[in-house]
Amino acid sequence: MQKGAWAELAVSGTEFSCKVTPRARRSSITRDGSMIKISVTAAAEDGKATAAVTEALAHALGVAKSRLTLLRGAISRNKVFRLD
Repeated sequence: MQKGAWAELAVSGTEFSCKVTPRARRSSITRDGSMIKISVTAAAEDGKATAAVTEALAHALGVAKSRLTLLRGAISRNKVFRLD
């Protein structure tokens, strides 16, 4: 996916609900209505998968990783991020 492909969604204060699949064969990110599905190759240990998800979402939105705040789901497959 190109950086900033979903730039139209990058509005401050927006919350993104994500369903995460760790240890996937390859990384991918898709949008299904209001739900974002993210697959990452990183394992779900020591926050590696969450960091990979943050990076993938920031890349798709075309923003810096530091602008995304994890609101819910630090150890869950369902995560909610807010764009600051």
